[in-house]
Amino acid sequence: MIRNQWYVVLESKEVGTHPVGVVRLGEKFVFWRDQTGKVHAAVDRCPHRGAMLSAGKIENGHIQCPFHGIQFDGSGKCVLVPANGKNGSIPEAMHLKATPTYEAHGLIWLWWGDSKPDGIPDFFTDIDDTFYYGSAHDPWDAFYSRVIENQLDVIHLPFVHRHTIGRGNRTLVDGPLVEWKNDRMIYTYVFNRVDDGTLPRKSKELAPKSATSVHLEFIFPNLWQNFINEKVRVLAAFVPVDNDHTILYLRFYQKFLSVPILGKMVANLAMPVNVYIAHEDRRIVITQQPKISGLKIGETLLQGDLPIIEYRRKRAALLEKNESKTVS
Repeated sequence: MIRNQWYVVLESKEVGTHPVGVVRLGEKFVFWRDQTGKVHAAVDRCPHRGAMLSAGKIENGHIQCPFHGIQFDGSGKCVLVPANGKNGSIPEAMHLKATPTYEAHGLIWLWWGDSKPDGIPDFFTDIDDTFYYGSAHDPWDAFYSRVIENQLDVIHLPFVHRHTIGRGNRTLVDGPLVEWKNDRMIYTYVFNRVDDGTLPRKSKELAPKSATSVHLEFIFPNLWQNFINEKVRVLAAFVPVDNDHTILYLRFYQKFLSVPILGKMVANLAMPVNVYIAHEDRRIVITQQPKISGLKIGETLLQGDLPIIEYRRKRAALLEKNESKTVS
């Protein structure tokens, strides 16, 4: 996994008035809200005797260890050791390893790395509060990069989804066309068609479609949207649990029905279909070997795999960049 990145790790509704313990990015974290509602995160292990802080409670916005009542604020600073008294000394080493968080759009991001956060995380600028959405959390026994690549894969549609979104037998793939919008965002335009005996066109022979036409958008390290039209989107956050497990945080956005209660109801009613389509993918992705994808893993890629190739190149460059920082 790529360090020094903002990862979507939870939805806002998952963190309430009690500590929440989860495994993300191969580590155990505890999340909680302080008195202002701000979300905090830290390693889920008390520095005193190693108890899980997520089994504790919140006192005055501080996380309290269930074992000996020791309290820490959102920065990880120890603010109370009950055994030493409220005015007693606090050992300098009694410090909790806290991790920066960011909350917006009903999502919680975690900064996973050694350096300070590089600004705030990106989101899709064309998704705003005029949309209503439904959501679902779907566990996959796969590494998160494999799940991401599945959503960038334009070749599989008529085979894996032949009775749903891949209907029409459009097996021949022109391009596809990939555009880097900035250093962290790529667009993929799909040009699949029925095989009429002509050869697939190269990417350089294609012109970008209108920005309001169907296309895929991906923001590193783990956020994706299927831009269906100006009023309908499907969003996915590929939340890394560990090297063998990912949780697909899936959302359906719509604003064609703008009446508040009905708009939310329609978005929620669309979720079972979206989960069903995701399960068509999941059945295949969990069989892929090796579990962790990369540039040199013995796969023979095709022209139609260009979005995956671009993703792997960027991911490899980010991994190398962060490894060099660690060494230096």
